Amino acid sequence: MSEMWATMGSTIASFMFIWALIYQYCPYEIRLYFGKCTQRITSFFYPYIKISIHEYTGDRLKRSEAYAAVEAYLSINSSKCARRLKAEMAKDCSNLVISMDEFERVKDEFQGIQVWWVSSKVMPLSQSMYPQQERRFYRLTFHRRNREIISEAYLKHVMQEGRETRARNRQRKLYTNGSGNKWQIYKQTMWNHIVFEHPATFDTLAMEPAKKQDIIEDLVTFSKSKDFYARIGRAWKRGYLLYGPPGTGKSTMIAAMANLLNYDVYDLELTAVKDNTELRKLLIETTSKSIIVIEDIDCSLELTGQRNKKEEKSADEDREKTETETSREHHKEETGSRVTLSGLLNFIDGIWSACGGERIIVFTTNYVEKLDPALIRRGRMDKHVELSYCSFEAFKVLSRNYLRLESHPLFDKIESLMKETKITPADVAESLMPKSLLDDAEKCLSHLIQALEEAKEAAAEGHAGEDAAAQPQENSH
Repeated sequence: MSEMWATMGSTIASFMFIWALIYQYCPYEIRLYFGKCTQRITSFFYPYIKISIHEYTGDRLKRSEAYAAVEAYLSINSSKCARRLKAEMAKDCSNLVISMDEFERVKDEFQGIQVWWVSSKVMPLSQSMYPQQERRFYRLTFHRRNREIISEAYLKHVMQEGRETRARNRQRKLYTNGSGNKWQIYKQTMWNHIVFEHPATFDTLAMEPAKKQDIIEDLVTFSKSKDFYARIGRAWKRGYLLYGPPGTGKSTMIAAMANLLNYDVYDLELTAVKDNTELRKLLIETTSKSIIVIEDIDCSLELTGQRNKKEEKSADEDREKTETETSREHHKEETGSRVTLSGLLNFIDGIWSACGGERIIVFTTNYVEKLDPALIRRGRMDKHVELSYCSFEAFKVLSRNYLRLESHPLFDKIESLMKETKITPADVAESLMPKSLLDDAEKCLSHLIQALEEAKEAAAEGHAGEDAAAQPQENSH
């Protein structure tokens, strides 16, 4: 027996020595060809099929969605049967994620078929001049007689379960685009983000219940209409135009929309966008289930086009126009932004707008009459929502939020004053905000009544001044 073990050991040692010589002196091309031939011969007899899903593929800098879905799917299964696990806080998750450790193997079952998943990685070559990261991947192994079921039904099941798991665990994000074009080549994305934690909901939104319910139903219907949009041949997106005076809750409504649908928010600053090409790149990098917001669009660049004005101009008007255009061009050169109205229209509903899906585009403005009609027509801004001054119904929502009041003897007086004057929800909220620990509900309501009376007096003085200014003109006629 000892002689047999000695012979076997000698044979293995000789084989390893010969293999080391071949590896050292045999050209790489021959070794590669020999390895391919060996793999083909082995695969002819080997009854199993292997599928690899890599974290990064090719020259892509973006993490593979398939890899992330598999990782989320296996995080549930591996925590039950794997022996070696790792726990980490993923960038897009709010919970601690438990997943398989490197080179760990777990078994899964689907429709009575057993499959095996292995977590592995490829280490970078040490001879490389530049630092490289390890390339991780998951490898799925199954019997070749089950190829059709695994490649179609099982992988589809894994992707769906993985996406749902990620959606349940993920942290929603608030993105913004920076003006750092100088350093863009060093960044993997054109967007910067923080965790989106705005607490606004439709329950706390100061708005008439009927209008609020109409918006909620519209949003929920959109989020569940993937098949409908595909059937009618339209990109799965919807435009909202929110307009009204400052302080009427346009930004708060955007936060409530995001919280209702569990969407990310992309706050697009147009003045920081270099040109139409960069605007298109920003659109491509947005994800599905997101709201793209351009606030105060009437103040963003020169997008309030006056294309419908008559062409008959006097010489003085033409000269003034030339000077204005020169000033605008100088402003563009200083800011470095050359986004045009045409570029923005293509961003909203051009061919590139169909990349991805389940997006809502929101414009806000204080002066809707300044916007070019082409920018806000139906099909681009599908739903126009006017957010006006505070009504009594909206006040009752704020009183519940701030004072936990459903009724009060002062409500009748407040209702009467609100019919006679205009006040924004922001001003109402400020009046209802306790200024000290001693402020009770009645004192806060008294502050609101005082603010309403002051607003009423200011409006009356304004009307009186207008009448006085108009009187001399009537006398001159």
